[in-house]
Amino acid sequence: MRLPRIKGLIKRRILVNYRVDPTAITRLLPDPLRPKLHEGYAIAGICLIRLENIRPAGIPGFLGIKSENAAHRVAVEWPDSTGQWREGVFIPRRDTSSFLNAAAGGRVFPGEHHRAHFQVRDDGKEIDFAMDSEDGQTRVRLRGRDAEALPGSSCFGCLADSSRFFENGSLGYSATSDPNRMDGIRLQVETWQVRALQIDAVESSYFDDPATFPQGSAVFDHALVMRDIPHEWIGEADLQTVEKAVT
Repeated sequence: MRLPRIKGLIKRRILVNYRVDPTAITRLLPDPLRPKLHEGYAIAGICLIRLENIRPAGIPGFLGIKSENAAHRVAVEWPDSTGQWREGVFIPRRDTSSFLNAAAGGRVFPGEHHRAHFQVRDDGKEIDFAMDSEDGQTRVRLRGRDAEALPGSSCFGCLADSSRFFENGSLGYSATSDPNRMDGIRLQVETWQVRALQIDAVESSYFDDPATFPQGSAVFDHALVMRDIPHEWIGEADLQTVEKAVT
């Protein structure tokens, strides 16, 4: 049995965003998903999120747990049973510092997680982040600081455009050990508020891998940060998929 609602505090959430050649990302998506495009690009990235006071709805906050987490994600669209197109994100991998998240993810609440080690220095304005998964498959490095605007090289015209794009992607479907099923979960926040994050350095074992993304097909675009946001995770019905053969 899965918990229908989990609530807590987003202490810090960083969205590290890449603009990606749609052809490169499409071959990684299970049917019926397709990339949601912006200015001709697919938008993918990594959500680096510190959660605090996480507990089932109705339980006092002081009984909650805290954890550092990372989710690789792709903005996607798919048709529902009526043929209408919906939007959200596809999450091929989740990593966490929490033993409980790794043990309960996909069982007690949606989303299978891998264990990882995190090192984070965050003074509220500047961030130095490092993550290494225990299985050696995933590595992320990031240094950045709060900023007033997106970089001029971004495919988004302004911070408001980027904010709207990601706010609409609140529904996530996570890959599971069953290639024909994805776990569904929706993020609901009391207030959606993001700031630009100037990135001084970023490394991703996923997006920097030329075997997955040929040179020039995945380029860092911009990053956003959210802080101190009360929220809930709400379980959604699983989505049936058809696994693609990667060529």
